[in-house]
Amino acid sequence: MSETPMPGTAKPAGGTTPTLVSAPASVVAATAATVVVSSVPNNSTGGNPNGSSSSVAAAASQAEPDMKGWLLKWTNYLKGYQKRWFVLSKGVLSYYRAEHGAGPYAGGRSAAGKLSIRRRRKGPRPESKGTMMQCLRAPRSPTRLVPSSLPDSNSNSSNALMKKHSKKLKKNQAEMAHTCRGTISLHGALIHTVDSCTFVISNGGTQTFHIKAANEVERQSWVTALELAKAKAIRAMESDEEEEDNTANTIPSEELNLVVRELTVRLENLKTCYDLITKHGAALQRALSELETGDDLANKTKIVSERATLFRISSNAMINACSDYLQTAQTQGHKWSKMLQHERDQKLHLEEMVEQLARQHSHLEQAATRHRPNAATSASDDEDNEFYDAQEEGGSVTQEDSSFILNIPVTTHHNHRRNSNDATGSSSEGEEGNSETQQVLVVAENLDNMDVTDRISVHSSQALTPTLSNQSKVVRKRRTRVTDKPNYPLNLWSIIKNCIGKDLSKIPMPVNFNEPLSMLQRLTEDFEYAEILDKAAQAKDTCEQLAYVTAFTVSSYSTTSNRTGKPFNPLLGETYECDRTEDLGWRCINEQVSHHPPMAAQYCEGRGWRCWQEFTMTSKFRGKYIQIVPLGYTHVEFPATGNKYTWRKVTTTVHNIIVGKLWVDNHGDMEIFGEGSAKGVKCHLKYLPYSYFTRDTQRRVKGVVMDNSNQVKWVINGTWDTKIEIAPVTSTSGSMENPVYKTGNYKTAWTRRMPPPDSDKYYNFTLLACQLNEPEPSVAPTDSRLRPDQRLMEDGKWNESNQEKLRLEECQRARRRQREAEAETAAAEGRPYPPYEPIWFGKEKEEGTDQLVHVYKGTYWDSKAKQDWSKCPTIF
Repeated sequence: MSETPMPGTAKPAGGTTPTLVSAPASVVAATAATVVVSSVPNNSTGGNPNGSSSSVAAAASQAEPDMKGWLLKWTNYLKGYQKRWFVLSKGVLSYYRAEHGAGPYAGGRSAAGKLSIRRRRKGPRPESKGTMMQCLRAPRSPTRLVPSSLPDSNSNSSNALMKKHSKKLKKNQAEMAHTCRGTISLHGALIHTVDSCTFVISNGGTQTFHIKAANEVERQSWVTALELAKAKAIRAMESDEEEEDNTANTIPSEELNLVVRELTVRLENLKTCYDLITKHGAALQRALSELETGDDLANKTKIVSERATLFRISSNAMINACSDYLQTAQTQGHKWSKMLQHERDQKLHLEEMVEQLARQHSHLEQAATRHRPNAATSASDDEDNEFYDAQEEGGSVTQEDSSFILNIPVTTHHNHRRNSNDATGSSSEGEEGNSETQQVLVVAENLDNMDVTDRISVHSSQALTPTLSNQSKVVRKRRTRVTDKPNYPLNLWSIIKNCIGKDLSKIPMPVNFNEPLSMLQRLTEDFEYAEILDKAAQAKDTCEQLAYVTAFTVSSYSTTSNRTGKPFNPLLGETYECDRTEDLGWRCINEQVSHHPPMAAQYCEGRGWRCWQEFTMTSKFRGKYIQIVPLGYTHVEFPATGNKYTWRKVTTTVHNIIVGKLWVDNHGDMEIFGEGSAKGVKCHLKYLPYSYFTRDTQRRVKGVVMDNSNQVKWVINGTWDTKIEIAPVTSTSGSMENPVYKTGNYKTAWTRRMPPPDSDKYYNFTLLACQLNEPEPSVAPTDSRLRPDQRLMEDGKWNESNQEKLRLEECQRARRRQREAEAETAAAEGRPYPPYEPIWFGKEKEEGTDQLVHVYKGTYWDSKAKQDWSKCPTIF
């Protein structure tokens, strides 16, 4: 068979590889595809034309997707759910913006065609099998350009190319909607049903699809199809792994030696090419320098041409040798990386199996211990951190759910005070440095023995809040909701365009990300369940009192489960008062005492207790999420007994900052220390981080209350978004290093009051949150209720709110610049310049430390009674 060059190629002399001329890309691609298809033998038909049609029909039926249709997919926090076309095929779920034909490869080349072309391009080149001298004698020729000797034909071809490019551009624009927007493989995916119409698919990493169907029937059909496709994908992967185990994982030593020898030869070729390039390069440089003398130009030009030819040949040989070495290294590297990944997967699978066996063993031992008469539980036999399956959220406490293991850091002194080393830390991070911990096991007794008194106390926790019906005098009727949130689209490009060339501190963030509450009002929400402190004030036992205080600290996180809006940053000098003495029995005052860094001071007093805190925080942006680490401390004191307790809040993480639906998680360790009459009493509380793979209850909180002798007296158990239950310790067993505490009956210390069903229309506000920004008479002129941008946002006037927000921020910057200028003038004149001083709080040295904290002066309510606001600055 004679060798005829393809159109657009020229056959050089000597039988070397054809050199590619500037042929159209479509001709090259079509030729390559023809070569690939013709090289595949047709064993099934035996040359029968009918067999070809049957194979095509079989391929077409195989390309049909398992399921396809329109669904709503969550895109981002701004656009919400958008309509997308989903295609389920071969264990892969894909989605498009427009309706798609037959699977993820419809509308283009088949997957087999792409793969065949790719493998052919990556195949070994014929020259790579030759020796070094063959590479020098027959180098690869570069692309030969045909000179344009005919200007008329060249002009016509240019016009044709222009028309072809225009048609191709229009075709690409028409096919944009049919491009696959994303895929997720189902073999390792988690399929979770949220409600009657919504389900979530996640691979445990970066891919998560939140999908909503039109009705429950459609949702169930999709979930069933996804589960079947997942099972098929798992079976296919297991079969592939078995083949790999029989072939790739058993590589003989001869193959290893062959690979090493081949790489050594390639490396020697590279060294030889390097020497040749160095030699001919130096010769070419000498010839060029001699050419500058100007004598015998013809002879010297010939010498330069010869040297350049030798240098070009050596360079081509170097390029070929590098390509051969790289190809060999990539081929072998891919094989070894695949083997290494397989070994890692096998190791993880083995670890999971061992962990599962250990859990089952622990379950059996625990069950045998419970049914064994007069048997003492030994903690030395239970070394795993988790013993029981997770309880259903919102369900009642069972005996297994109320039993857990907790690692308590061993401390010999009260190191909870802030110092120079923990100025930037948090309770969730500071405890990780403790090297010594004590492991305790908490086991609950049979809960069937709960008497009627305990049952009444459990179900009467919500009756602690006074209502209007049981008040002797008429109290003010307050609103129960705010204006619905308008559906304003957010143009991210307009925000980015306005930020170009500006300082980061001067970039105005639109109110679309906010909720119509300030940070001072958000801090006041901590006292939504202040009736828990009323109950704690009535407790006679110090440890039981601390258990109720612990439940109160957890209740402040209940609204973060579905509240993702950002509160307004308070202006310097901004205040907020909340007087609910008539109906709820407490009142508080807040003030923004510092702007850089942002810091707020709060003081609240209720029935037999008073609470104050200095709230500041630091944030850490991690790309996909942002961590908010509180730095200030919170204190609560009961004047009747002199008991005082101090704690710091745990870390809050906001996930899916860039893409996806925002959700909040609270995690870390919290230490609550007793002071005053309660000195020595403490509580260690652990917030478990949210995880898709844990068998424990999500958002779980567990802890213990210890007395002066570090003996556990009360147990804390529950979730920070539902309820907290406490139980006394009735007996202790086990060793000193690993004690086992048996508890009595649990009683509910706090239960969350769920927001109204339609609260998603108005920022997911609770009843108290709706009343925080309600207009009040006779408040200070710096009160957050009088802030104009916040009020405009609540009324639904977001455009006006953005303009007002920009004006207030610019006014604050102007006041800061004025103070800085006055400070510079005072420094130049040698006189002291007094720093900014808050109105209602003053700096004092904290008891037991050398730190200055903001303490309430006690003059606000007297000034309100006199309506004396002369000290208040003009900030609005």
